[in-house]
Amino acid sequence: MSAQSPSRQRWLIPVLVVVLSVTVAGGLLARELYHGAGEQADAIAPITVPPSTSDEPREEPGPPRVEITPDVANHPQDEVVRGVLQAYFDALNSKDYQAWSETVSDARRDQTTLADWKRDFQSTKDGSILLYRIEPGAQNSLRVLVGFTSTQSLNEAPVNFQYPCIRWRLVLPMKFERGAYRIDAVDSGTTTEHERC
Repeated sequence: MSAQSPSRQRWLIPVLVVVLSVTVAGGLLARELYHGAGEQADAIAPITVPPSTSDEPREEPGPPRVEITPDVANHPQDEVVRGVLQAYFDALNSKDYQAWSETVSDARRDQTTLADWKRDFQSTKDGSILLYRIEPGAQNSLRVLVGFTSTQSLNEAPVNFQYPCIRWRLVLPMKFERGAYRIDAVDSGTTTEHERC
């Protein structure tokens, strides 16, 4: 038995050295991969709405550019969704029904005639638009959480929330139709958050 002990001891040290080396190499590799992913995320810095540093009140509704959160910046559909939302809000702000109709699904367009659209959005201006989140939906659809500020005349404000300036947060469904994502009709019963500016 004593003859086998030195043999075991000779193999134990090289095995421990190899196991320790592999563990250290794996740890270093994992650190580099994790650190490298963090640097890539930092390289694609999301655009976010900066907090106001001025004591003066800002002019509502705020800038018309669609901004994003870091969560959205990492989503594969970020640019597509942001492009559709920007075109949608640009069309509303410029009172361009034709451009608006290109950003919405057939079902949503069919629900809103040109006359209704002009009446409902005659004085509306939207801004401070922030895309919070993009979630997958059923059948290749998306659900996007958006916040924005709208200003409008009181007769265009919601019947149960008559204010000239409203901050909204709502989920907009987006449907892949005619080769592109389009904003679909909002589901009945969908809850929207809103507050007075």
